[in-house]
Amino acid sequence: MTKSLEIALLQMQVASDKQINIEKAARLAEEAMALRPGMLVLPEFFNCPYDMRRLEELAEYSDGPSVQFLSELARRHQVILVGGTIPEKDGQGSFYNTCFIFGPDGKMLGRHRKVHLFDIDMPGRIRFKESAYLTAGDELTVISHGGLCFAVQICFDIRFPEWSRLAALAGAELLVVPAAFNTTTGPLHWELLMRSRAVDNQFFVAACSPAPHPKLAYQSWGHSLIVDPMGHIVTKAERNETILTASLQLNQVGETRQALPIMANRRDDLYQLCWCGSGQAGDTCSEHRKPKP
Repeated sequence: MTKSLEIALLQMQVASDKQINIEKAARLAEEAMALRPGMLVLPEFFNCPYDMRRLEELAEYSDGPSVQFLSELARRHQVILVGGTIPEKDGQGSFYNTCFIFGPDGKMLGRHRKVHLFDIDMPGRIRFKESAYLTAGDELTVISHGGLCFAVQICFDIRFPEWSRLAALAGAELLVVPAAFNTTTGPLHWELLMRSRAVDNQFFVAACSPAPHPKLAYQSWGHSLIVDPMGHIVTKAERNETILTASLQLNQVGETRQALPIMANRRDDLYQLCWCGSGQAGDTCSEHRKPKP
């Protein structure tokens, strides 16, 4: 039996005003529903600018107005909603870059706090230290709902192939990535990384970016896209505000893994190097025999 998922990515232009952004997300979601998707995806920092200087002002608790809006949006349209990300505060002085995920009944299915924080230094081009402002999450987010198993990562998480592999091993058929690459790394790595993770793990990847806004300091790359398990780009956007849609034939995951049995032919006995630094696999090292617990 063919198993499919209609998905819509809302590549929205995010303004400086939170209420304007929420109203725009609602309007684009309404427009997307004409195509009857089963899943809606919003971009990273959908409700406010990516501006760490305004973190105290913009961050919300997990029961705040933006999260309540997302819950109602999912319930109203009866879809799975991957709610992009918002800056979340926990009341104990910590801030997170967080994605809230809801089912068609408006109940929360999960929450992913960005695990790998955006700390880079490219002299003369871009320097950013997200860890100076945010706390890293520490949980893999894989959700099973209505016969669909999907994982959620946020932006910089995609650069760590081990994290995506764990999601695939946990049963994910689809990796959803709210992300906001910049105009320095975006042209180089955006498409390359999304296609690489799809090919590595033989699942679908759907990456949703904000459209750039000329009046904001941080310029996102845009170019939201969906990649199939063989690495083909199913559909992609440019930099303008748009709704990107596709019908994912999820049977392709199993078919691809059968045709190219990469997952089945892994050699986990050789991949874990021993903690002693010998360069030998953990279970063959003559000194320690197995990795440090």
